[in-house]
Amino acid sequence: MQIDKVNIYQVLLPFTGDFTHSLRKRSSAKNIVAEVIDKQGEIKGYGESAPRSYVTGESQESVTRSLKGLVKQNNFPWELHDVSQIWEFVDSLPRDKAHHCALCAIETALLDALGKNQNKYIIDYFPGDFRTDKIYYGALIPMDNKERIREICGLIKKMKINKFRVKIGKDFDQNKEIIDTVSRMFTGSYDLRVDINGAADFELALKHMQLMKEHNVSVIEQPMMPDDPNIADYAESAQTYGMILMADESACSLQDVKRLYREGFYKMINVRLSKCGGFRNSLKIIDYLRLNKIPFQIGCHLGESGILSAAGRILSLLCSDALYYDGSYDKFLLKKNITCENVSFGLGGEAGSLEGPGLGVKINRQNLLFLSDSSKTVTIMRP
Repeated sequence: MQIDKVNIYQVLLPFTGDFTHSLRKRSSAKNIVAEVIDKQGEIKGYGESAPRSYVTGESQESVTRSLKGLVKQNNFPWELHDVSQIWEFVDSLPRDKAHHCALCAIETALLDALGKNQNKYIIDYFPGDFRTDKIYYGALIPMDNKERIREICGLIKKMKINKFRVKIGKDFDQNKEIIDTVSRMFTGSYDLRVDINGAADFELALKHMQLMKEHNVSVIEQPMMPDDPNIADYAESAQTYGMILMADESACSLQDVKRLYREGFYKMINVRLSKCGGFRNSLKIIDYLRLNKIPFQIGCHLGESGILSAAGRILSLLCSDALYYDGSYDKFLLKKNITCENVSFGLGGEAGSLEGPGLGVKINRQNLLFLSDSSKTVTIMRP
C-alpha cells in the first residue's frame, strides 16, 4: 500500500453536559485526529489522541507540530506493506512524552490503514498470550452536586455495574458529600476507587484517609502531583489503611514506570494509549508490569471519540490480566461522535471485539469535518 497523504484535524467534541474533575471543568474535549490516505484514495486509516497539558504537556497545537515532524521522518512508512515497518518507525523515535499524543494518533492511523488493506482486525498484529474475547468496563462518577451524583449512580445501577471510579478534588466537605452519596446509593458488593488527579497536598490527602477507609475505598489514583516530596509518607499511611496507590500522571513512559517501581510508593499503574504514546509503547510498559508483577488498569481520557475508544477496546482485549478497564463512554458522554458505530459498553460494562478490519469502526466523515476547525487542518503530501 502506498500512502499518498496525511491529514491532521483539530476536533472539538461536545459533551452532553459539564463534566468536572479536580483540574478541569469541561463541556467538550479538544482532540486530534490523524488521517492516512492511500494513493487511490480508497483506504483511509484513522488515529486519535487526547492531548492534556496537565498530563504530557501537549496541546492541539503542539501535537499538530509534532505530527508534521513525525511524518517528515526519513523512515516514515509511505510504502506500507508489513506491521514491522510501523514498529521500526516507532522504535526509532526519541522517548519523549512531549510527543506521545502525536505518536498515538499516527501509529493508530497507520495500523488502521494497514488492517483495512490486509482485511485484518488490528488485534491480530499483537501477541495473543493475554487476549480475551470479553472485558467488563467500570463506570466513572464526576465531581458534581448531590442530585447529579444520584442520577449518575442510578444509571450505573441500571447498567448493573459494580466497579466505579469517583472524581474528587480539594474541598474535603464536597468530597465527603460525594463519597457519602455514592455509598448510600449502592448496597452489597462493589469496588470503589477515587481519582484525585494530583490535586491534594499532603495535609489534605491525609485528612481523607479515614473517610476512604470508612467507605471501603480500594484504590486511590494519583493523589498528588508527580514528584511531590511527601509521597513516601503518604504511601506509608495508605498502606496502613489498606489502600493501594495507583499512578497516572506520574506514569507516562516506560522510564517513568521503572522509576516508580524502584521508589516503591505506587503499587498500580494506569496505562492510557494517548498518554503513553500508542500501542507499541503502552504494551512495552505492560510487559514490564507483568514481569515485575505490578497490577495495572487500562484507562482512557475524558472525551475520547469512537476512534480512540475502539483503540482502547483493542488494548483492553489484549490484557485479560488488567484489574480494571475504563473507556467506551461514547453514548454516555458525547453529543456527536466521529464514528458511525456507537463504541460503548453494554449491561454490566460488558464489551467485546468490534466488527470489521482495522480499528473495526467506520468514520462519519460529515461529523469529522463538522467537528474540526478547518482553518487549522494540515495536509502533508508524500514527498
